[in-house]
Amino acid sequence: MLNALRPATYLGKGKVEEISGLVKSFDGGIVVMDCALSPVQQRNLEKAWNAKVLDRTGLILEIFGRRARTREGALQVEHAHLTYQKSRLVRSWTHLERQRGGFGFLGGPGETQLEADRRMIDERLAKIESELTTVKRTRALHRESRRRVPYPIVALVGYTNAGKSTLFNRMTQASVLSADVLFATLDPTLRAVTLPHGARIILSDTVGFISDLPTMLIAAFRATLEEVVEADIILHVRDVSHDDADAQLHDVEKILRELGIDSRNDARDKRSLIEVWNKIDHLDSRSRERLDNIAERRAPTDRPVLVSAATGEGIEILATAIETRLAAHREVIQLRLDAADGAGISWLHRHTEVLSKSVDTDGGIAMTVRADPDKAARLRAKFSVPAGAARQH
Repeated sequence: MLNALRPATYLGKGKVEEISGLVKSFDGGIVVMDCALSPVQQRNLEKAWNAKVLDRTGLILEIFGRRARTREGALQVEHAHLTYQKSRLVRSWTHLERQRGGFGFLGGPGETQLEADRRMIDERLAKIESELTTVKRTRALHRESRRRVPYPIVALVGYTNAGKSTLFNRMTQASVLSADVLFATLDPTLRAVTLPHGARIILSDTVGFISDLPTMLIAAFRATLEEVVEADIILHVRDVSHDDADAQLHDVEKILRELGIDSRNDARDKRSLIEVWNKIDHLDSRSRERLDNIAERRAPTDRPVLVSAATGEGIEILATAIETRLAAHREVIQLRLDAADGAGISWLHRHTEVLSKSVDTDGGIAMTVRADPDKAARLRAKFSVPAGAARQH
């Protein structure tokens, strides 16, 4: 633990010399520091160690660059990388220093090159931001089109490597990359899932969070994370077998609050968030029993679901929990249709969740359906159903 940070090198003189010896003995070419370094600190440490130095932000950007698969992901990574790089131009050209001459001080080749590089970065950033604006607009259109279909959005969030992609694959029978590495998933992926009673949802897998996630990365990936903000249900996937599970919980909640989602204090957000305690297959029987007891003692609206995405244990319980939480925001409507009204019956199957259907003695069709408020209003208008025929579920 450092008592005080040195402005020039971050570390004290003795520690800088100690690490310099380690770099030489291991013939190291790169040193990674788990902290944020200023451009001056990074340059001074590189000179002292004669090796490339990466701080926390730089390392995360390198990993993100390797993980990006889509055009959108590449743009977001490049935007964050250029923003980071721009702040490090200050000391890049000191070998072409200012030169004295003529009347007063004239800028030398260093200043000329610095301004040229800064201008190129600014131009590229402006172009990327324009393209990301188009991406954001396209995403908004896609979300609007999904709203016209009765498919709620359920988004997976959580600390990186918590098992979100494995859970996504288990629930959707998909083959999204899932690996024991940081940020295995960078680009958002969406798939349709059918719940136990026939309701369909869109499940969205998003980028994993991490402690001290650089602000520039949150800003760059805001278009992606809007899938979380717009979601009907948020599944917060936690690796309960991890030693720092509680610390990771607070890190994720902090980032969610930055996105405008406060599951601690906002009653609406609390209703829309379900904690998923993953990797229970890694626990011994005593730890498993302890977590079961903790979960049972919580209120029903705050109760987590224990699962193992790897083995499939608890997945059906999770699907039922999602269905129950969605139903809390929907209306149950009872109506009667003529048996010959095939188009109307078909419309109800496409736009609502049909809970029951039976044939009356006179041949009419009695149906009980469940729909969100928007669809319920359309249903009443289409079938002339009075408000008294609906009840909250």
